[in-house]
Amino acid sequence: MKTCIDSEFGKLEGVIIHKPGSEVENMTPENAERALYSDILNLSVASREFAQLEGVLNKVTSVFYVKDLLTEVLKNEMVKANLIHEICINEGNTFMPSKLSVFNAETLADLLIEGVALEKNNLTNYLSNERFLLRPLHNLFFTRDSAMGMNDKMMIGKMANKVRERESIIMDSIFNHHPLFETQVVNPSKPADGIVFNQASTIEGGDFQVARENIFVIGTGLRTSTQGIDFIIENLKLTKPEPQHIIVQELPSSPESFIHLDMVFTFLDVDSCMVYEPVITKFNRLRTIHIHIENHKVVKIEEKPDILTALKKLGVDMKPVACGSRSDLWVQEREQWHSGANFFAFAPGKVIGYERNTHTIDELNKNGFEVLKAADIIEGKANVDDYKRCVVLIAGSELARGGGGARCMTMPFRRSPVDY
Repeated sequence: MKTCIDSEFGKLEGVIIHKPGSEVENMTPENAERALYSDILNLSVASREFAQLEGVLNKVTSVFYVKDLLTEVLKNEMVKANLIHEICINEGNTFMPSKLSVFNAETLADLLIEGVALEKNNLTNYLSNERFLLRPLHNLFFTRDSAMGMNDKMMIGKMANKVRERESIIMDSIFNHHPLFETQVVNPSKPADGIVFNQASTIEGGDFQVARENIFVIGTGLRTSTQGIDFIIENLKLTKPEPQHIIVQELPSSPESFIHLDMVFTFLDVDSCMVYEPVITKFNRLRTIHIHIENHKVVKIEEKPDILTALKKLGVDMKPVACGSRSDLWVQEREQWHSGANFFAFAPGKVIGYERNTHTIDELNKNGFEVLKAADIIEGKANVDDYKRCVVLIAGSELARGGGGARCMTMPFRRSPVDY
C-alpha cells in the first residue's frame, strides 16, 4: 500500500493501532509521572473501551497492529540485529543485544513493547529500585505521536521524552522494512543530505495536522519544538518547489492537557473543525504564525490572528464547533481536560470521540452530526454510510485518564483524495 495523507479527513484506507497490554499495568503512582501519565490506568476497563474504538475502525477501514507489524519485520535477521542494536545503544544497554537476539520474532516483539525484567542476580541489581532492565512502552497505544503521514511520506516522530524514543525507533523499522508499505521515510533523527540535525528538534504526531495537500497546521509547545518545525521547513524547501504553507500555533505550557495541538484543535470535515476556544479563538498571548515556502525558500513569515483566519486566507474556510459548548468556561475546561477536542475523522464529516464529553457532543449534534453509539456500529444496528455527518461515541472513563483521545490512538497512513 502506498502511503498517502493529503488531509485529516479523507476516507480512511489504512490505520495502525496498538491494543493496550501489560505495559500499561506496569506502572505505579511513583513512576506514573516519569511515564508521562497523571494517573495509573485499569487495564481491564481500558481494554474494553479500546475494543470499541478497534471495533468501529474494523468496520470502516483496514486496521493493522503495531505488534503484528513489528513481529513480521523481526523475522528478517538483519533487521532484527540492527533494531536490537539501535534500541540498546539508545537506551544505554550496550550489553543487552546478546540477551535479546536469542528470542524468536514474536517473543522479542513482546519484550520490546512490554519490557524486560531486571534480574536481581547481583548486588547492584538487588539494591536497584528499577523493576525493568528495558522499560515498558506505557504510551505505545497512543500511536499517533511516533509517526505521521505527510503526503506520500511517513515522517518519524522525534519524541520530546526519552521514555518514548523506542516507539519511534520501532516505527522507523516498520515503515522502512515491512513489505506492506510503499513509502519514503523522513526521520529527523536521520536527516537527509542538505538538512542539518539540531539536537533541540522534537516533533510529535499529536502536533501535526494536514489541512490540505500543501497546508500543514503544527503546534509548538511541550512536545514539538520550533527547531522541529524548522526541520519540516527545510524538508519542504529541499523537496517541493511549489507553494507550501505551514500554520504554526503556540500552545500553553500548562496544564498537561495542552501537550499537543490535537487537544485543542482537530479537523472534522472539509469545512468544519473542533476548537477549544480559550486557546484557539479567544484573545491570548499565544501566537499563530503563517510560513509561506516556495521555489526552495521561505517567502514570508507573518503573524495571523488565529488558525481559522490563516486557513481562510488560503481558501480553507472552517466553521468552528466549540469544545464544551460556548456557555460555560468551566464546562469547556473540564471537557477539554478529557480530550473533548480530540476527534478522529475516518471520512469527511464522520468522526470518533468520547461519549463522556456530553456538552461537546451536543454542539456537534447542533451542527449536523448525527450521534451514534460504537456498539450499534459494531453490531450492525447502524451504518455510518447512511449518514452525511456523524459522530461515533466510544466509552472513555478510563482511556481518557491516559491523556489522549481517538486521534491520539490512531496512526493513519493512507486516505482517499477529498472532493472539495
